[in-house]
Amino acid sequence: MAKNNPKSVDEYIASQPKAVQVVLRRVRSAIRKALPEAEEVISYQIPAFRQHQRIVVFFAAWKQHYSIYPALEAAKAFKDELVPYKVSKGTIRFPLSEPVPVKLIERIAKFRAKVVADRQKGKAVAPKKR
Repeated sequence: MAKNNPKSVDEYIASQPKAVQVVLRRVRSAIRKALPEAEEVISYQIPAFRQHQRIVVFFAAWKQHYSIYPALEAAKAFKDELVPYKVSKGTIRFPLSEPVPVKLIERIAKFRAKVVADRQKGKAVAPKKR
């Protein structure tokens, strides 16, 4: 897939083949719905959603699939629902040829937002080491 060096999520999506653009718009919409306060950014040359100065979730298109990152905790939490998809350490791969599992992606995004928020709270409360 053409990545180039996009400056915005719109530019990233527009750089993809037409059929892939449709899929990515659905993924983007699902994440936006789950994270209405999040800011869309490009990080590592792929789309990401950031809340409270932290990246919550990335997504990207590839030749035969699109992926959601990072997914380590989500892969464990949604293990049963992710059986039909290829899951590796930090990535969930969804085939481009199948319908976008919008509700699942929304729930993964909300879950990731909670993980990030909990980590932030933990860091804020933890005493500094000398």
